[in-house]
Amino acid sequence: MAGPLIMPWKGVSPRIAADAFIAPNAVIIGDVEIGPQASIWFNCVLRGDVNPIRVGARSNLQDGTIVHCDGPWNGTKGYPTTIGDDVLVGHMVMVHGAIIENHAFVGMNAVLLSGTVVEGDAMVAAGALVAAKRVPKGQLWAGSPAKFMRELSEKDIAGMRAGVDRYVLNGQAYREQLG
Repeated sequence: MAGPLIMPWKGVSPRIAADAFIAPNAVIIGDVEIGPQASIWFNCVLRGDVNPIRVGARSNLQDGTIVHCDGPWNGTKGYPTTIGDDVLVGHMVMVHGAIIENHAFVGMNAVLLSGTVVEGDAMVAAGALVAAKRVPKGQLWAGSPAKFMRELSEKDIAGMRAGVDRYVLNGQAYREQLG
């Protein structure tokens, strides 16, 4: 089985922790850093060609997720993408020039546009569209465009933490299986 496509861009190569799981058909280009025990699942694309992308320790980007950023233009620095530690990013999510802080959750098929910040212990629901908004800690946002729905319960937050643990274990099992 062929490995992932990991390639430099303009002399900058991705930096990937030795114990991260990178699926065989993932694509990782340029200024991308992936932390320890993170997992980048099947058909994910991380393209750090115009600004950096950072993925923290134990975070997971599930199947089909695309991560990009806005480059500098009109005198601005653009929008890099930062995904903190212990973050769950669901299947087929689009993250573009956004910040997802530690312990946050982004549901399947959600879209986070440039300038969006998802604070720690916040949740963006499946299918939500967040356009340059701040999703505060402890809140659930849903819809298109996304808006505040409710405060998260302790049970919700515990479930997010348990989900991170499951993905770390699953990623390590895939690393062993695929060699």
